[in-house]
Amino acid sequence: MKTIGAQVASFLRQRETRQNLRILLKLFAVLGVTIALFSIAFHFLMLYEDKEYSWFTGVYWTLVVMTTLGFGDITFHTDLGRVFSVVVLLTGVFWLLILLPFAFIRFFYGPWLEAQVKLRAPREAPPGLAGHVVLARWDAMAPSLVERLTFHRIPYLVIEGDPPSAARLQDDGIAVVAGEVDDARTYRAVRLEAARLLVANADDVVNTNITLIAKEVAPRVPVAAIVDFEDSIDILELSGADYVLPIKKWLGEQLAVRARAGHACTHVIGRFHDLRIAELPVHHTPFAGSTVRDTRLRERAGASIVAVWERGRLVPARPELLLTDLSVLVLAGTDEQLRTVDSMVEAYDVNPNPVVIIGGGKVGRSAARALKRRGVPVHMVEKQQWLRERIGEIPDQLLIGDAADRRVLERAGILQAPSVLVTTNVDATNIFLTAYCRRLNRELQIVSRITSPTSLEAIHRAGADIALSAARLAAGAIDSVLQGREPIVLGEGVDLILVPLPANLAGHTLAESGIGARTGMTVIAVRRGERLNTAPPPQLVLEPGSELVMIGSDEQRAQFAACFGDAGGAG
Repeated sequence: MKTIGAQVASFLRQRETRQNLRILLKLFAVLGVTIALFSIAFHFLMLYEDKEYSWFTGVYWTLVVMTTLGFGDITFHTDLGRVFSVVVLLTGVFWLLILLPFAFIRFFYGPWLEAQVKLRAPREAPPGLAGHVVLARWDAMAPSLVERLTFHRIPYLVIEGDPPSAARLQDDGIAVVAGEVDDARTYRAVRLEAARLLVANADDVVNTNITLIAKEVAPRVPVAAIVDFEDSIDILELSGADYVLPIKKWLGEQLAVRARAGHACTHVIGRFHDLRIAELPVHHTPFAGSTVRDTRLRERAGASIVAVWERGRLVPARPELLLTDLSVLVLAGTDEQLRTVDSMVEAYDVNPNPVVIIGGGKVGRSAARALKRRGVPVHMVEKQQWLRERIGEIPDQLLIGDAADRRVLERAGILQAPSVLVTTNVDATNIFLTAYCRRLNRELQIVSRITSPTSLEAIHRAGADIALSAARLAAGAIDSVLQGREPIVLGEGVDLILVPLPANLAGHTLAESGIGARTGMTVIAVRRGERLNTAPPPQLVLEPGSELVMIGSDEQRAQFAACFGDAGGAG
């Protein structure tokens, strides 16, 4: 009862509640006056019919008629009395069946339920929580990051400023605390001083404020701030952010890395110590039409084919897998080994024509700059005239027009281009443009940006070869910060995964572990201390204390956790 009393007291103390109650009291007062007037009118109309009843009987009759009970024990016999009865009846229907229920729900019951939801939202972290990651808000990046943190068994807390939203997140199994991100009390409530990382993932202005407050509350806790505009990087660094992550800039660069253009060569997409992860498009190289075994890259260059992209799907590099012009090899090796691979394919021109970029926003401009640094000519299509000044001289040719107009795309060179980068921030638009470009040029490589991971299947169905999202890239960057390594972006939903060797695999060979057969993941290296064994052979014995470096999708990561339950300690 004490808890209920406290809840009622808290509910009544709210300003909105007091205003609602005043409105309800006014309605009840008007209803009371109406009943009183009808009761008085009843008394005089009965006198008109030569009948006399007490004043209380008048109230009784009015309530019986207004509530449509109609006992029939007291009735009028004149037309005037019957008309009055109809008026009382209709007034009662309006008040008791329509107005009062609506007013009660709108001004009392609804706010009461909302208050109960708000009270369900936690206001502080569980006692003793430490080593956790704090997220400043729940956004598109958060689900992917939470999945990674859960895999690595790293606790986390999400700050949510709206208590009902916080309660809904809690109902969905998300560890959340209700509080304002610009209030120092919130960071004390989430035990920031005991956290391992704070992720400032709001807009640039709010992130600056978050960083300043966090450094005041917990100076030693690192802050990773996601930045939209490159001009904000310096501001966040000066505010105290330990890691500033320009995700949209990186996304453009990652899209550009995937573009098939110029002469054939490997494109490094990530580094892990001395190991390099690179991609090599098979298009117009001697590897097209060969199997993975027939390429003999391991024997000829020392680099290993660890996986193959096939129309947006990452498949294991089985020896018998047939490579086509649309295949993209994922290689693992040292700088020297990748240079050897380049020497084997650099004589083959993929396509000298300009790459087409659709969209001149931050991502599109970043992609164009990255391609220009590689010496690749770029043609850009942008619909908005006002972006012309921002785009400037970045592309070799800028066309202001609608990319859904065939004439605009043909002037941009879509029929001859080796690749097109679709970089608008609307998934439906990207899906439409991807399908349109695919029908205009069947040989075209299409690299597309997506906003929501749920659009991945649709964008590939439309014809995209590769798709990347800022949300996945941001989650991967935060994961890399926690693991102390450089971010590696393999593709949407596919990551480089580093986990401690499960205890039940210690002493077994890599072949005996069945990791590939049971989970579909590819082990590209095994690390023990400072020693990194790249491209480990199947007969390698897995020693206790080792770490596995693997490539896999989200589903494969979950399958690995299900098969080897004690893997995935603190990353």
